[in-house]
Order: sequence, then C-alpha cells, then structure tokens
Amino acid sequence: MKILIIDDDPLILDLQETLLTDAGYEILTSTDSGKALELILANKPDCVIADIMMPEIDGLQILKQINDNKNLIDTKVIIVSSKSFEFDRRQAMKMGAVGFITKPIDPATYCTQIFSLFSDSIQMTFWGVRGTLPVPGERALKYGGNTSCVTLAFPKGELFIFDAGTGIKELSNHMMTTRAGMINAKIFISHPHWDHINALPFFSPLYIPGNEFEILGASHAGTSMETLISAQMDDIYFPISMQQLGSRIHFRDLTQGEYVVDGIAIKTFLLNHPGNCLGYRVDYHGRSVCYITDNELFLADSPLYDAGYVEKLVNFIQGADVLITDCTYLDDEYLSKVGWGHSCVSQVAAMAHQANVKHLYLFHHDPDQDDTNIDKKLIKSKAALEKLGSKTIVLAPAETQRFTI
Repeated sequence: MKILIIDDDPLILDLQETLLTDAGYEILTSTDSGKALELILANKPDCVIADIMMPEIDGLQILKQINDNKNLIDTKVIIVSSKSFEFDRRQAMKMGAVGFITKPIDPATYCTQIFSLFSDSIQMTFWGVRGTLPVPGERALKYGGNTSCVTLAFPKGELFIFDAGTGIKELSNHMMTTRAGMINAKIFISHPHWDHINALPFFSPLYIPGNEFEILGASHAGTSMETLISAQMDDIYFPISMQQLGSRIHFRDLTQGEYVVDGIAIKTFLLNHPGNCLGYRVDYHGRSVCYITDNELFLADSPLYDAGYVEKLVNFIQGADVLITDCTYLDDEYLSKVGWGHSCVSQVAAMAHQANVKHLYLFHHDPDQDDTNIDKKLIKSKAALEKLGSKTIVLAPAETQRFTI
C-alpha cells in the first residue's frame, strides 16, 4: 500500500516515514502542502496522511481537494494533528476522513492505528469479566478479578464503553497513560447494580476538563439514569459529587428499541434480570456485537421457562459475530441459584447455537469461582456446542485481552 505523508514538521514527518516503512508500506513524503494535490495526482497513493495546521493549504483543505477530484475517489485520507479538540475531529469525519490521530504520535501504537483505519476493524477489549464482586488474589490470576467492563473502539475514533464495574479502573489507567488529546466516549450501562456502576467515580477521564461523555441506560420506575448514577456519588457515600467532575457529562434514558449513536446502529433488549436490565446489539459495517449481561435462561423443564422470551432473545442476537453473555454458573451450581438472574453453561451454549452466533464469549463469572472453575466452564461449553453439532466458537476472555473484529 502506498501512503503519502504531508507535514510541515520534518521531525514528525521522518518519524511517521520510519514507522510505516518498517511496517512494510511504500512511503512518499512532502513538507510542501501547496503542491499536495499535484503530488497526489502524479503518484495516486492509496492513502494521504495530512496535518491540519500547515502554511498555504491545511490538511482539511487537502481533504476537500481530494473529495472534489473524481480521479481520487478511492484515495483515503487520515488526519494527524496536535489539535485535540472534538470539534476538529468531527469536522474531519464529516468531510470524509477515515480517521483522526492526535499528536504526539506514540511509536508503539501508531502503525496499529493506521492498519485499523485501513481495515475498518473494531477493537474489542475486556477490562473486567467477573460478576457481583471483584475477586483479588491468586484465585484470579488467569482471567483477572475485576467486574464488568468492555470497550469497542471504532476506526474513526468512536469509543463505546459497556458498564462501569471495577474493570473501568483498568481502562482508566490505560487511557491516562496511552491516550493523547481529549476523550469523547459513550458509556452504556446495562443496569445499576453495584458491580456495573460502582467504579464509575474512579474513571479518571471524567475529571478532566475538555473530555466529553454520554452515559446511556434504562431508567427504573421513573428514576432517570442521571439520578441513578448521581445517587451513588451523594456526599453520604462519596466525597466528590457529579457536579464537581471536570468533563462534560450528558445522560440519555433508553428503552427497548433501536437507536443511532455516533452514527452507529444500536439495538436494545430488556433482559430477564431483576429490575430493568438492557442487552445491547451493535451493528457496524456488516459486523455485529451483542453484550448480554445479566440474564437468566431458565432450564427447559422449569415451570419458569418462557419459550416466547427465549425466541425473542434468539432473534435479537441472531447471526451475531460476537456474543458476550452472562454464563455465571456451571449446570450443577445453577440448581441452587434459580431465580438469581444469571445463566448456566448448557443454556448459554444452546442459545448461542440456536442463534447461529459465530463467537461466544463467556462473561460475568461468579466471585466464588477461581480460574480452574472458569476453565471448567469453557470445557463444558465446548462439549455442549460440539454435542449440538454447532459451528459456534466459544472463548473465555481474560482481563485486558483484546480482539479485532
């Protein structure tokens, strides 16, 4: 792939050239933005990487010149700039850029970012896979001990965070040390039980002026998501209130339905769990990710079994590339936990198979389970799917593990 880099800073230009050449790309460079279009037409690069702030013609003007030229319809443009304002990112995206990377460039992640933009891939990361309570110590060395938090990072910079259990503190640590510029993200709350919201006050980016977040989730009996989240930071429980946070924070109440968030299609589904608990389905450019926690699938011979609910849930997750779902118990453990709002291995495997899910990720592990128990759940799930003749691939993700979709 041929890439043309245009930047009036020769040091930044040399750094990008070295990194991308070492990664196997064919690189052309220029510090003269005034002659950019001439150079682009002469060399027909697959991609142009341009800075915004340059003399004569800036990066956004170069982007417009490319968009206006019918001979360059297949040329992608990535903006790399020290301007970290959300306004500039939005402008670049509206004008047709495929990505916006903020300076200073991180040599450790730069080529991965460029590749992700070319491939239009989603980066899915697990920051906490436990349920109910965090599990410290030797029992949780393999899979980690933090509670629910998963992120989806999209090529153009959109960031979706699902739940704010203690795993969001791991995400916070990562973002504070690796992410440059202002942060704009959506935080989707499945439901306001403690293991899904109690670490939100420890998410450091919330305290930084200039960052912007929208917190989305289901209201409860007339109690809004804003009230639900703010209440746990009442001064009786926590020394800092929502009003003292430095970032801009918006709230949005969701019901079961269909939405568009940051230009990405989102569907929600009310799950079988005490109170209002939402499952989410994200559809992006032919790929789908379902986040289904917490949820109880009753055994088929139980008087509580609701075939209509199961059918609706199967339709909701039908054909998903990724299903992240509550698989709290082994089957023998579940027998004494009926009605607690969580599922067991056999029912989760049957649901994933029935819905033709491509990849099943076991999630929300009971705090009494150690790594060996989770290993056992994975083995049992594989056996159950094999018995069904299923093509579904099952995994048990570990904390901080990343997958490309």
